[in-house]
Amino acid sequence: MTLPSSCVQGSTGLWEVVIGLEVHAQIDSKSKLFSGAATTFGASPNTQVSFVDAGFPGMLPIINQFCVQQAIKTGLGLNAEINKMSIFDRKNYFYPDLPQGYQISQFRYPIVGKGSLNIELEDGTVKSIGITRLHLEQDAGKSIHDQHPSKSYIDLNRSGVALMEIVTEPDMRSAEEAQAFVKKLRALLRCLGTCDGNMEQGSLRADVNVSLRRPGEPFGTRAEIKNVNSIRFIGQAIQFEIKRQMDILEKGRTIDQETRLFDPGKNETRSMRNKEDAHDYRYFPDPDLPPLILSQEEIERTRATLPELPDAKKTRFIQDFGLTSYDAGVLTSEAETADFYEKCLSFRSDKYEIQKFSKICANWIIGELFAALNRDALSLEQSRITPEALAELVKLLLDSVISGRIAKEIFPEMWDTGDFPTLIVKRKGLEQVSDDSAISASIDRILADNADKVAEYRFGKDKLFGFFVGLVMREMAGKGNPQVVNEILKKKLDG
Repeated sequence: MTLPSSCVQGSTGLWEVVIGLEVHAQIDSKSKLFSGAATTFGASPNTQVSFVDAGFPGMLPIINQFCVQQAIKTGLGLNAEINKMSIFDRKNYFYPDLPQGYQISQFRYPIVGKGSLNIELEDGTVKSIGITRLHLEQDAGKSIHDQHPSKSYIDLNRSGVALMEIVTEPDMRSAEEAQAFVKKLRALLRCLGTCDGNMEQGSLRADVNVSLRRPGEPFGTRAEIKNVNSIRFIGQAIQFEIKRQMDILEKGRTIDQETRLFDPGKNETRSMRNKEDAHDYRYFPDPDLPPLILSQEEIERTRATLPELPDAKKTRFIQDFGLTSYDAGVLTSEAETADFYEKCLSFRSDKYEIQKFSKICANWIIGELFAALNRDALSLEQSRITPEALAELVKLLLDSVISGRIAKEIFPEMWDTGDFPTLIVKRKGLEQVSDDSAISASIDRILADNADKVAEYRFGKDKLFGFFVGLVMREMAGKGNPQVVNEILKKKLDG
């Protein structure tokens, strides 16, 4: 029996997993949402705090217009409605690192309304995930519990930093879909320049809402897994939560609506507190901030600044460069990767057919270059091989100066030394031999030394052809032009 893709099998029957996300994306801005304090990551504690951020009495917030523009840009990238009027509210709760005693957020009237984001799964399935809203809010500070045996410290550097909370519809049905959504959203935000997407620094993190239901029944009670800051952890947390909730439900018990934390060391979620509802926060409009009013002209001006988005770039790579959907998806998954790839192509001359050149470049980036970066734990920006050097390697291949085998030998030296391939080829004398007479002489020697195998071949053992090719290439130290070797060898064996 084949299970529906959105269901998991329990001991008492099928369960459908329902997942929604609330992604907190820190806006890429040099100053905070309502103050001029800096936002540099890693600054000494409490060195980037204004009187507004510290909650001093009588301090009035002033909206950062750049952060507003960043939110509009993100909304447009999500194909979402931009609301011309939005209202800031006070969300009241107590944390030691929330000096005002409330968070300035948006509740009933967010700056961005409904939108969507398409994700592509490993099997090639494309699914649209609905966006409920995007609203602006300020971040809280940070409580530090591991610096003293009996005391906690408070760092307010993060207090007041601008956040975009992007809330999805409960459209995801598996950990894979949730992970694909966060990957796609991160790529979009980085492409737009509205969030750096550094999950390890906390500038992109997700609250993951998970519930189970029988197929076709109403939504079940959800548990919220708070502040998950890794795509891998998102998958692990969801998988654990599915099993936890299924075990409870199949014993006839009920799920508590609560907020939970994911412990990556133990690979489990644990209860943090009962889940609050909106009325628990006592939302009301912030009396110090008037409604945010946008004009259509302002929205259109922002739209005009949008870069080419990942989906459009992927389509262009497929149409213009003849790439597969998979390769185009990998190359457009990060803005830096797409830029590196297109810089490689910029060194192509009209001598080389565009689709052939572009496919070979794609193969080397996705294969050898990514492998080297992963092995040395480097980002693409830290690559020891430049786009120009990689393009030169492709040209040497297409010009038959070197073979694919030699290219794979050269690549590690390019990586280690930073030298261009032409220099390495000349230094080591690795130019490919395409001269017919030299190749023919080598083949004659091989055939003479292996007369018995030649006889077997001519009596129908065709698979020996590869054996002869290998011998010729070995004698020529891998420098024989494979195409010429194959052509001459075929003529001599069949003649």
